[in-house]
Formats: sequence, structure tokens, C-alpha cells
Amino acid sequence: MDRAISRNGVPIRLTEERWLHIVENHDDLAGYYDTVLDAVEDPDLILPGYRGALIAVKELARRRYLAVVYRELSKNDGFVITAYITSKVTKRPVIWRRR
Repeated sequence: MDRAISRNGVPIRLTEERWLHIVENHDDLAGYYDTVLDAVEDPDLILPGYRGALIAVKELARRRYLAVVYRELSKNDGFVITAYITSKVTKRPVIWRRR
């Protein structure tokens, strides 16, 4: 299990179980373990997810984005829910944007 520190300063866990879930459902992410952690620590955008989750978005290439869905449970704990690659960022309100 590894951790990344979110923009809010919360340690976000990426457990082996979650990583296996991610690569089983999105096999194109198999080589992106470190990139998933980096997206949480250094995103280009943060969007609201469902039921209090957050979505860290990192641009990989033109029109290719990594989206990492995670939840901050407290100031001291959070976890990655899932991650996927998409060609467009949804039209959700932006919580945070890199300047």
C-alpha cells in the first residue's frame, strides 16, 4: 500500500485491493500506478464526485486525461476508489484548478 498527499493535505491510500480492482476493470492503466498517485498529489483539476468523493484529473496527452476518484474520510485518512483514462473532462464544476 502506498500513499499520496491530496491538495488538502490528506494522506490518500492506494491499497493492493483497489489497485487490482482498477487494473481488472481498466487494463490500460496497468503501467500507471505511480501516475495514479501523482494525479492525487499534483492534479491539473479537482472535480466533485458522487457522495462526497473527489476526482483528481491529470492531463496525460492532448485529449487524454487520467481521472482518479478518491475520498477524504478525515484530515488524516482517505483512499482511492477507482481510476480511469478518458478523452474529455466532464462538465462538473471545478473545485480546484492549476494556475
